[in-house]
Amino acid sequence: MQKRVTFNTKTLPYLLVGPQIAVTLVFFFWPSWQALESALYIEDAFGLSRDFVGLRNFRDLLNDDVYLASFGVSFFFGIAVTFLTMALALALASAANRVLRAATAYRTMLIWPYAVAPALAGVIWYFLMNPSLGIASYWLDAVGVDWNHYVNGDQALLLVIIAASWKQISYNFLFFLAGLQSIPQSLIEAAAIDRAGPMRRFWTIIFPLLTPTTFFLLVVNLVYAFFDTFSLIHATTQGGPANATSTLVVKVYQTGFVGQDYGSSAAQSVILMAIVIAMTFVQFRYIDRRVNY
Repeated sequence: MQKRVTFNTKTLPYLLVGPQIAVTLVFFFWPSWQALESALYIEDAFGLSRDFVGLRNFRDLLNDDVYLASFGVSFFFGIAVTFLTMALALALASAANRVLRAATAYRTMLIWPYAVAPALAGVIWYFLMNPSLGIASYWLDAVGVDWNHYVNGDQALLLVIIAASWKQISYNFLFFLAGLQSIPQSLIEAAAIDRAGPMRRFWTIIFPLLTPTTFFLLVVNLVYAFFDTFSLIHATTQGGPANATSTLVVKVYQTGFVGQDYGSSAAQSVILMAIVIAMTFVQFRYIDRRVNY
């Protein structure tokens, strides 16, 4: 029988959750309300005056071809980063779970990239892929690949996808490795006795048992790709060339801090927040039904 936790006073539970509620109100709900309010106004560059325009900022955004193009860039970037990150992390976790000698050192080396700040990760890949002095671009040139992400939009998008995935692989690796180590070995050994091959054991036993972890990482990686990659993209390509890597979160910065259009920037942040909320709702409402707990 599970022991039930009791409190001596009725106010203690509220005092315990009070700091978390305060942080949520100050750093999430209040900024969200401010963004929603600012989206209904046009402000001058110095923030000294503003005029109420209702939904005009949203209407102008839906008629802006550059902003609409950032939707396609964002969704392709998010899906590519999520798939590449989870696939490579699962492969590395499966390999690490089979390592017997020097397992701790092997796993520690795979975790290291997660300690790198996103902006620093962008700088690292910026120098690696620099067309003039990057060692990776030198190797690509040696095999006949003309790499120059300054003028090639597809190469710039590929660069930020690789950089963002490299930064996030370690996070996914930790959860996948923990999930693999929690699977009872007796199930895998029984399948091996029944002459099931490695691939069959993985797809029929191991992967279904990893679906809770996979679902959690799916949500986390999509939110990461939409929200937490601004500093990486800004340090690597700054949204260029020709807006080829201008995702929705980068467009918010360019409009608000570069273009000084705070109303339109706030409207973009509201749309971005609504997209992430809708995606998370769909994932928990429909995809969660296919998860085996």
